[in-house]
Amino acid sequence: MTKLRKIMDSILKTVSVFLFAFMTATGTYQVLSRYLFGKPSTISEGLLSYSFAWMALLAAAYVFGKKEHMRMSFVTDKFSDDNQLKISLIGELITFAFAVGALIYGGTAIVQLGMGQQSPSLGIQMGWIYMIIPVTGIITAIYNVMNIADLTQKIKTVEK
Repeated sequence: MTKLRKIMDSILKTVSVFLFAFMTATGTYQVLSRYLFGKPSTISEGLLSYSFAWMALLAAAYVFGKKEHMRMSFVTDKFSDDNQLKISLIGELITFAFAVGALIYGGTAIVQLGMGQQSPSLGIQMGWIYMIIPVTGIITAIYNVMNIADLTQKIKTVEK
């Protein structure tokens, strides 16, 4: 599982960096076309918005996978190490339920609904833009399964 985690981390980091660089170039083009050439680009506005959404969701999945997301541990720090692991396991299960229910199931419904709509600036079906929601849900669920396996192993080690 460690190898899978490293591969997923590498892919997510690379795609996020690429999207950020793409947004920087597109934003620069938008500013230049508006102020230097006097012809604002409508396509770059749509690309920036959708690229930002994709980057934000993929980066959030990456940070979750690295376990570097923000958390308030002042309550759980008061428990024993064994109970902290069990609380973390409960948190992972809740996150898994959210990833499957809201992101994968709900995101798939939004994608299907969005296939009937078209982006005014880019002329593509909005379902393709919304596709990042269930994709991020799948990525998060995979990280959850790996985290749950790690926590289960730690709990077994502590209980011995």
